[in-house]
Amino acid sequence: MPAALYALALGGFGIGLTEFVIMGLLPEVAADFGVTETVAGYLISGYALSVAVGGIALTAALSRVPRKRALMLLMVLFIAGNLISAVAPTYGMTLAGRVVAALCHGAFFGIGAVVAADLVPAHRRAAAVSVMFAGLTVANVVGVPLGTFLGQAAGWRATFWAITVIGVLGLIGIAVLVPATSHRSTGSVLAEFRIFRDRQVWLSMAVTVLGYGGMFGAFSYVAFTLTEVSGFSSAAVPWLLVVFGVGLFAGNVLGGRAADRDLVRTLVAVVAVLAVVLVVFALTAQSKVATVVSLLLMGGFGFATVPALQTRIMRFTGAAPTLGSGANIAAFNVGNAFGAWAAGLALAAGAGYTSPLWVGAAVTLAGLGVLLLAVRSRGGELARPHQPEPERAAVAA
Repeated sequence: MPAALYALALGGFGIGLTEFVIMGLLPEVAADFGVTETVAGYLISGYALSVAVGGIALTAALSRVPRKRALMLLMVLFIAGNLISAVAPTYGMTLAGRVVAALCHGAFFGIGAVVAADLVPAHRRAAAVSVMFAGLTVANVVGVPLGTFLGQAAGWRATFWAITVIGVLGLIGIAVLVPATSHRSTGSVLAEFRIFRDRQVWLSMAVTVLGYGGMFGAFSYVAFTLTEVSGFSSAAVPWLLVVFGVGLFAGNVLGGRAADRDLVRTLVAVVAVLAVVLVVFALTAQSKVATVVSLLLMGGFGFATVPALQTRIMRFTGAAPTLGSGANIAAFNVGNAFGAWAAGLALAAGAGYTSPLWVGAAVTLAGLGVLLLAVRSRGGELARPHQPEPERAAVAA
């Protein structure tokens, strides 16, 4: 794989760390600013909403900027946001820093996915996209535990200083390793939005919202499942999340390779198996051994969908691949918010600590239904032999 992919992965690592590490630092942030845990939680939800906005708005705004330069500008925005959080004297300023950093998230992965796909031959595009997203999975496996430990030992601001440094390294890596071309959009920004006239674009985003949102809804409250149902101690939860993160990493890599061989069948199989895993997890959550296995499989099949979902939407947005890719990143975060909201309703209704798993399974099955509808509307792709995607001119930045 080209070295440029690993520069993109480093940027993805920093962005993933920013998104998820705050979950382990909320007690420290709440105590420092004297706010409730609920108010501190806005640092998570505010980030997610900003990702959804930036995924479309910033991608469209940067459509006429060469892709390498756009990625570098986004990394500068990411660095600035985390620097603001690191030095913020008030909670409001910290939230503002989170919003600024989040704005680059969707556009970076959206544009980066197109750059990654164009760095390799057509038959390796999903694998290339998975390399870039590997940074996000490594952030969960290694970065979040280490970032949490750093924040607990040296103060939560130390973690944001560390993320700022990672952002600088990512910026340097992109500047040095990603090849520069003059590729940019030649049409108007409004013309690019014509991709949303395609029914398959909307169906692809709906599959992303439901297929990935189901897994995230189950994951959002998994700590309660682990402690209240499975019987693990609170101290064991971070290490169990590492198991989940290992699943994310493996699923991302293997899912990308499988999608390159047959994208449609891979996506259908992975979403279907994910729903089954969530059901089995709910039924066996009282067993510690079964829980550990379920965590690994939930992470694996949950993130195996990502390269395939991202590659699928780019098949239908040839006129504006960066906008389509960015819109799908926004769809991932809408799915995150929707899944967590639906699972939270079940908990609030008193359905028990396995209810998020059942809700996640139901949402994932809905995603499978939309996916099968999308496949059927294209004339039954599952019934046809897999045809490799045609080559297109490489435009790396």
